[in-house]
Amino acid sequence: VLFTPTTKADSGHDEPLTLDQCREILGDDIFEQVIDSSFKLFRLGSERAAKAGLILADTKFEFGLDEEGSLFLIDELLTPDSSRYWPQDEYTPGRGQTAFDKQYVRDYLETLDWDKTPPGPNLPPEVIRKSLERYTIAVERLIS
Repeated sequence: VLFTPTTKADSGHDEPLTLDQCREILGDDIFEQVIDSSFKLFRLGSERAAKAGLILADTKFEFGLDEEGSLFLIDELLTPDSSRYWPQDEYTPGRGQTAFDKQYVRDYLETLDWDKTPPGPNLPPEVIRKSLERYTIAVERLIS
């Protein structure tokens, strides 16, 4: 299991950090809390996914601090939008995997002549439908 910290950028995508940079920004105590919490949450998510016949390939956790400096999980957790789930029975190492996440939309967008600046293109109904189907399959398997 890998821990790959990022920080919010002023615009665009999150910015990757090294572990040393993350520790410097957060301080030792909060850094250790974030690491410990992340691994515990990932383990719980992986166990739940396995019971649903899924592999939790990756996910993101967003943390923040309150006024007293206490650590909080501050965003969605282990959803198909924040995580990459693969069906266990279709997993084959060394190739692209079937995924129940937003990769389907990303793959469609890569086929377009679009410079990736706002506004984004309208999605065809078929892409929306298939994306919704993938999210629904993952959610139904995870909550049943």
